[in-house]
Amino acid sequence: MAQSFTICPKAPYSFDLTVARFLRFDTELIDLVDGNRYQRLLAVGRQLALATVTNTGTVAKPQLHVVLTGPPKTDLKRPEFAVQLRHILCTDFDLKPFYRLARKDDLLAQGATRFRGLRITSSPTLFEALVVAVLAQQVNLTFAYSIKKELVETFGRKWRSQGQAFYAFPEPRRFAQETQDGLRRFRLSRAKAGTLVRLGVAFASGAVKQNEIAQLPDEAAIEQLTQIKGIGRWSAETALLRGLARNDAFPGGDLSVVKYLAQGMLGKKGKATESEMRTFATRWHPYRGLALVYCYAELIRRQTE
Repeated sequence: MAQSFTICPKAPYSFDLTVARFLRFDTELIDLVDGNRYQRLLAVGRQLALATVTNTGTVAKPQLHVVLTGPPKTDLKRPEFAVQLRHILCTDFDLKPFYRLARKDDLLAQGATRFRGLRITSSPTLFEALVVAVLAQQVNLTFAYSIKKELVETFGRKWRSQGQAFYAFPEPRRFAQETQDGLRRFRLSRAKAGTLVRLGVAFASGAVKQNEIAQLPDEAAIEQLTQIKGIGRWSAETALLRGLARNDAFPGGDLSVVKYLAQGMLGKKGKATESEMRTFATRWHPYRGLALVYCYAELIRRQTE
């Protein structure tokens, strides 16, 4: 059984540039991109639906064709599936105010033209974004994503379609049921394993609720999230950017900010301090996170020249 519909993102919208982030790691199991097609197994409660999104428009006139398929008895007409897709692919954000700011900024002006239509991609849940942030703490991303793959294969729900296995990101309860020592078999440090268990308990028990965090301003949300042992400011800011698509969330302590952005875009010979980069980024408020995404795109372009 299948359900199809169309999403018309706010123009300008570049499907190719936006989903390119999902192509960074060969170990990616959840957000799958093949040409002009994006696929993800979505979860709404206990129901699963495989979303297959095909780009049928242009940057100026964007249009996405969506087909949902799923196990028997899945209610594919549930609006939550479409809501998740719109959130993941950031289809409803208006880029025009950001571009007005970017045109006046020497660092962003060319990128705003070169990467026209690029959006922030997000996880459908804050929990997922926090888990991925924890995995990426103080290690290279290739290693972090290899662990993510193992966790997804072990704890994520799976559905097969046309001979291919698709995975949903594990639910909080799966981590809540684990022990710190049990999670260490996934090449996790004791501290990270403990943090994943605490995240699972916090979200599964309702002590932390995404809808409540989503209503808070950035600083208040960061304060709430950092009450969880193992979640520091960097992890919280990264999760706001990549989980709630907060366009002003700026993980200023990230190595890619204090080193690669500082050296590659600002011309510094050594690493900058977090304080220096936060001060510099005030010029981009209220789009510091989105500006960072455009800077990353430019850095990647320069690396591949």
